[in-house]
Amino acid sequence: MMLTPAHHFRDIERKPEYLQPEKCVPPPYPGPAGAMWFIRDGCGIACAIVTWFLVLYAEFVVLFVMLIPSRDYAYSIVNGILFNLLAFLALASHCRAMLTDPGAVPKGNATKEFIESLQLKPGQVVYKCPKCCSIKPDRAHHCSVCKRCIRKMDHHCPWVNNCVGENNQKYFVLFTMYIALISLHALIMVGFHFLRCFEEDWTKCSSFSPPTTVILLILLCFEGLLFFIFTSVMFGTQVHSICTDETGIERLKRKHQPREYRGSWKLVQDIFGGRFSLNWFNPFSGPWHPKPLSDRDWVQQVASTSETDNTEMTEERSGESKDEDSVEVTDE
Repeated sequence: MMLTPAHHFRDIERKPEYLQPEKCVPPPYPGPAGAMWFIRDGCGIACAIVTWFLVLYAEFVVLFVMLIPSRDYAYSIVNGILFNLLAFLALASHCRAMLTDPGAVPKGNATKEFIESLQLKPGQVVYKCPKCCSIKPDRAHHCSVCKRCIRKMDHHCPWVNNCVGENNQKYFVLFTMYIALISLHALIMVGFHFLRCFEEDWTKCSSFSPPTTVILLILLCFEGLLFFIFTSVMFGTQVHSICTDETGIERLKRKHQPREYRGSWKLVQDIFGGRFSLNWFNPFSGPWHPKPLSDRDWVQQVASTSETDNTEMTEERSGESKDEDSVEVTDE
């Protein structure tokens, strides 16, 4: 049978030479499990520092402007403990989201030996990322900031100086939730403090002068309102992505890939670590223990009813994979 150009295209795609593995440097010896992950990006580092500064500023105003000068000791103790607990959990979640490997694909693994070890069969294809020279598993995307392909990448967030992916999405969800909660708590306390200062003498409701107190409270009110809206939207977006099993990149590209639907609750359990418990809200508890990628995870099966349909789908997905290589989504 004479092969058409399309059939020839599909045939060479299954060969290691098509991916030019000779241009890939073999990956270095893998580091120890749990090795530190930190992105050296100037913008991301600056945003992370600003995030901590804003939380610490809110901490300063809440404690030294509103709670400590208050004569209602029960009010000060209860709100002080609650605010500090939420702030601690928010910063802990931020650190875990920033320092956790989001699911990076081994860099430079598109070698001839590795591709041949997959023992590709007709109808199976593998895609190489030309930027980090790695074999891209299904639903992996390249991040130009992290300079790696990230499994189930949702987006790159400069506020945590990291990608939000398969392994750290729980921490990012907790970070947005706790920031939204402390922002709301701060706004409520600012409202009560203004009412009390209007009813009493301004010189007695704060350790600072009235003008300084007003400026500090207004800045905190502006910060709290801004971040409450921002993080609430991000929290809702992340929960929606988890429940629909669709990442931000996939939603942006309008890609509706057929996948087995396991139910929203099962998907939430996978992200937060099993059955519902207090560990869901604990940033020190891991979401789950991902297994190493097997050969089946690296290879993508192109299912079709005929060889011609198979070829067309292969060509289409090859074009999509080229577009995905340059995708970068941030939540700036």
